[in-house]
Amino acid sequence: MRLFFLVFFGLYGGMHLYFFVRARAAFALHPAASSLLAGCLLLMTCAPMLVRALERRGYDEAARLVAWPAYCWLGFLFLFCSLALPLDLYRLLVRCAAFLLKHDPSAILLTVRPLFTVAAGGACVLSVYGFFAARDIRTEHLTIASPKIPASAGRIRIVQISDMHLGLIVREARLARVARLVEEAHPDLLVSTGDFVDGHLDGATGILALLRQIRPRLGKFAITGNHEFYVGLDQALRFTRDAGFTVLRGEAVNAGDCLTVAGVDDPAGNRTGENPPQAERPLLQPLPRNRFILFLKHQPRIDPTSAGLFDLQLSGHVHGGQIFPFTLLTRLVYPFPTGLTRLPAGGSIYVSRGTGTWGPPMRVLAPPEVTVIDLVHG
Repeated sequence: MRLFFLVFFGLYGGMHLYFFVRARAAFALHPAASSLLAGCLLLMTCAPMLVRALERRGYDEAARLVAWPAYCWLGFLFLFCSLALPLDLYRLLVRCAAFLLKHDPSAILLTVRPLFTVAAGGACVLSVYGFFAARDIRTEHLTIASPKIPASAGRIRIVQISDMHLGLIVREARLARVARLVEEAHPDLLVSTGDFVDGHLDGATGILALLRQIRPRLGKFAITGNHEFYVGLDQALRFTRDAGFTVLRGEAVNAGDCLTVAGVDDPAGNRTGENPPQAERPLLQPLPRNRFILFLKHQPRIDPTSAGLFDLQLSGHVHGGQIFPFTLLTRLVYPFPTGLTRLPAGGSIYVSRGTGTWGPPMRVLAPPEVTVIDLVHG
């Protein structure tokens, strides 16, 4: 966790420094204006830490008041850097080419002020778009045929939500949309694949009421993600269970006549020392092969020792990148794309784009989803 914050604030501080240098060069700021801008940027760099400190001390309203501008700014700044850096690279390439060819590049070279204006304006437009796109929750449908599902069972419908990040920003209004989509799907089973809780939710009776009214016939199951450990495991587990979920922590449970649901904790618990490492093979290998084994695991990775021991793994964590071009980085770190992938050893993995948002309350080219999975005989 400490390493995460060091890396995050190192990168985030670098983004603020880049914005400061670009802004000062674009507008030739007076020293007093430069000092004021630097102070504001320093404050915004520390704002996420301030949000967590206020929340930990129970000042939830103050934390929420700071969180909205802090996380909206984070999204804007990321988009600004994503646009400005390629433009700076373009300027560098044009200058290099002009030097080698001994031509004047001024006709095709953006000056510093238009470059900053284009990047800042584009980031503003994308931020507004991303804010509304994060609320446009889509329903993704897929059907999986298996001989382990008896023809007499008809269709078994699983609904997956993932990465809700209920907390300061994702509250009742967003959850109400999710609950409506889940209820419209008429699930037999509801699962949450981690990062359900991302804040202190003591007294959040409205959120609990929305969740408790969802009562699938085969039950509701959840696993921990990394954020449950970051915000406090005990209170996260208590809230999830109060919402009606059975939390699977290295456990497997039969759900109906032909379905077994297994789940493991996120490895973040190993780093925080709140749970011992959980081996997947000892959990999955004893399960009866004649039942359809649904495996819940937050991060979209396959343990080589457990390959072929489940029929479907449901994961999340990556948010589909949440804000492009961060999507490209997640593809480098995690081998499986969002959506369904058939595995060579048998079975499949489905990676959700996530249902809520973390940090910036926006999504760009990574719409949130509620996943509807129909298991049928075949």
